[in-house]
Amino acid sequence: MLYPLTTLLLLPWLLWQGRRVRRDTPRLPEPDGPREGLSGSGAPLAVLMVGDSAAAGVGTRVQTRALSGQLVQALAQRFQVRWQLLARTGDSSADVCDRLAAQSPRPFDLALVSVGVNDVTGRTTLRQWHRHLQQLTGLLQQRFGVREVVFTAIPPMHQFPALPQPLRWYLGRRAGQLNQALAQFCRDTGGCSLLQVPFPFEPGLMASDGFHPGEAAYALWGQHGAELLADLHVKALSDAPSGALSGVTPAALAE
Repeated sequence: MLYPLTTLLLLPWLLWQGRRVRRDTPRLPEPDGPREGLSGSGAPLAVLMVGDSAAAGVGTRVQTRALSGQLVQALAQRFQVRWQLLARTGDSSADVCDRLAAQSPRPFDLALVSVGVNDVTGRTTLRQWHRHLQQLTGLLQQRFGVREVVFTAIPPMHQFPALPQPLRWYLGRRAGQLNQALAQFCRDTGGCSLLQVPFPFEPGLMASDGFHPGEAAYALWGQHGAELLADLHVKALSDAPSGALSGVTPAALAE
């Protein structure tokens, strides 16, 4: 009862702070660079990255220094990676579902998803959040043939420098609630995994706006993401039926 009551009492102050943050926080552009490509050598691996401004790489100037570039560079050391990035600043989980539904289907082995921050700021309810996670997973698995959907945990918004108190506390608490629901969803849903990156939130880790990741954060995210995706892919290859072509994935066969 304490959290809803405190929220109600602070609502006018929270709304005023939210408007001020939107007004005063610098609007960083999405970085330049390709959003799809082929890199590396070895067993084929097709990866789709979808989501919000963090997935799009806001906080860096070029995609090679953003999440997509860091992830692909790490994976390309072991695999021939065919990759595509579908992300846009401001997208919530519902927006990502709409974008995927409008996209022409193309097969991928794995998907890395970054959503949640805009659901926190947009006051998505827990019921809506769960429904959007179901829709998003279904779209990736059924329309794009994704074998494993990897959701990145919502970052600890209570540590975002751009957010003043008590707004920082409120959004951090809400992010924690959506994260708990996301973790439970991944435990209950086949073909879903949760990626939790141990961001230390040291000086310089965040972008200049105090809201998005900086290059160091994207490097850490890409490293941990690549490790999990590689493990999932290798396990899938090892679990393939006897007699299957070694190193060839379902997505590769569909091309």
